[in-house]
Amino acid sequence: MDKNDSLALLTFLEPETRAASVLVIESVQYLPALRKLFPDASLYAVAADKEAAYAAETEGLGVHWETLDYRETVLPFPRKFFDIVLSERMLENVANPQDIASGIGTFLKDTGFLLTSFENIRYWRVLRELMDGHYYAIVRRRYAKPEFERLLYASFYKDIFFAPVRKPCVDSDTDRLMAAGFENRLGDLDTEAWMVQATRSSRDVAALKAEHTPELRKKLATLLRRIEYEIDTAESVAALWALVGEAGFTADYLARFVAEMVVHRERFLAVLSAASPEERRRDIGIIAVG
Repeated sequence: MDKNDSLALLTFLEPETRAASVLVIESVQYLPALRKLFPDASLYAVAADKEAAYAAETEGLGVHWETLDYRETVLPFPRKFFDIVLSERMLENVANPQDIASGIGTFLKDTGFLLTSFENIRYWRVLRELMDGHYYAIVRRRYAKPEFERLLYASFYKDIFFAPVRKPCVDSDTDRLMAAGFENRLGDLDTEAWMVQATRSSRDVAALKAEHTPELRKKLATLLRRIEYEIDTAESVAALWALVGEAGFTADYLARFVAEMVVHRERFLAVLSAASPEERRRDIGIIAVG
């Protein structure tokens, strides 16, 4: 990518995005822009080069620095600490990409996400070099989009979104590749690199996790499971309604939580209805809609 694409991962961010803590790994050129986007966020940076911490463009940004090689050293941060981890081409120069991807994910909050990128091995210029007998990526990995997607799913990410960096071919190379049998779905042959956002939870689950504490969600999930599998039904249902009142779960939230958690929905609703006091029947109806 050229200089015009040097901050391409900002495509996924908006100024109003709430972020309490952001970690940048190696891609320190993003720090000034991130500080503008998130003036109140805690910014952290990891870089193997000590001089990066003293660069003029990062001075006065209030960045917490760690000097280490993320490929060889475990990051010195608490688990589930960051809202965003940003690192361009993080998985191109590693021996064990799945270990690195899953390891980085442990530092993300349940509602957090990873921003990264990779050079597309199906880009027309790369394929032309291969067809001419040249391969210049001996010490790094190149990926196709489906391969990278499978890698992230195997590393326990839930929702994965891609944005292309297009550099269309100026001559007939794309036509020549397609004539040779290469597919060009969604302009893949003209995509030099892919920008990637990978979340730790699906959007629906992340929305549920953002509204209440882990302790309350765990209590709710436990009671729903007990009711679903008819364990001490009367006591479990009474405890559920007591928790709903105590925690202030709305009917909409309860309906969405049930939709995500409960497998045997009809049985659950039948058990809940039979064991619930009459004044709760309307709430049960709302849950059924969910």
